[in-house]
Amino acid sequence: MKIHYLQHVSFEGSGYIEAWAKQRGHELTATHLFNSGTLPSPGDIDALVIMGGPMGVSDEQDYPWLKEEKAFIKECINRKKKVLGICLGAQLIAEALGAKVVTLLEKEIGWFPVQWTPSARNHPALDFLPPQQMALHWHGDMFYRPDDAINLGSSKGCRNQGFMLDDYVLGLQFHLEMTKEGLSQLIESTQHKFGNGRFVQNAEQMLEAGYFKQNHDTMGELLDRFMN
Repeated sequence: MKIHYLQHVSFEGSGYIEAWAKQRGHELTATHLFNSGTLPSPGDIDALVIMGGPMGVSDEQDYPWLKEEKAFIKECINRKKKVLGICLGAQLIAEALGAKVVTLLEKEIGWFPVQWTPSARNHPALDFLPPQQMALHWHGDMFYRPDDAINLGSSKGCRNQGFMLDDYVLGLQFHLEMTKEGLSQLIESTQHKFGNGRFVQNAEQMLEAGYFKQNHDTMGELLDRFMN
């Protein structure tokens, strides 16, 4: 399978997805949008993964490549490619499907529980999920659920944590793919922007959490089913 991912900043890469793709024998390629990377032809890939980033979906003036990226995402969805979005990636998918993306009253940065919905746990691709799971969050915006998509989860800090449309579009607001090394890079690059709040942890709390393997196990099973 040819899987292509879009990376928005140097410090937020594919994480565990790279290890998963290698283990399964998939071809994984990337466009580094922050470095003037070139997008492939939608016909040359089987699946698209859109990573996170500190920018917002409307920041086209500061990041002109967002316009071309949005058109590319829409085309992949129209062709019914497998499309997975994480954090900013999920927000970009939501916007492409006509849903709003809004600023939260409080940022959500750190490890906080996600409650998976009954709709998620009854879906054939997601029926292995527990009722609740600790996940890493790093966002100040929230997507609304696109029309006809099912709601996958919520948290105390953000009521919309995931959506799935049919069997080929999946958006997750949180980071199951994040490795400890990746989190360390993310913290180092953005620590001055943490701020304070009920749903903001410090660097030590985040790095000492023991949920990485659990999240990777969930991500691996999810990718196995979704990318099938």
